[in-house]
Amino acid sequence: MTMTTRLYTWFSGKLIGCDQFGNQYYTEKKAPKDRRRRRWVMYKGMAEPSKVPPQWHGWLHYTVDTPPTERSAPPYAWEKMHTPNLTGTTGAYVPPGHLLKGGKRAAATADYESWKP
Repeated sequence: MTMTTRLYTWFSGKLIGCDQFGNQYYTEKKAPKDRRRRRWVMYKGMAEPSKVPPQWHGWLHYTVDTPPTERSAPPYAWEKMHTPNLTGTTGAYVPPGHLLKGGKRAAATADYESWKP
């Protein structure tokens, strides 16, 4: 995060809320005459956009007008907790047979016939 972003947030930003990852969401204090108020996020730690939960993503992109802190919609029973993209980390998905899982694949079944010209 650059010093310019920190200064702009300090002078022009109004804190709207935080999410479970510690990210902070801001909007401009004063409404501009010729455009809508800017919205932005200050990431906790490294800037990783996949850390933004869906509810806050909708607010950041002007899909909904009210932030999740002002809405009281209970989560559905089938909803899972948001997890950031784990690609490149030790928590990344590795399919069976991958070299990182020992390189042992399941035996081939007899339902495959190779092509013979």
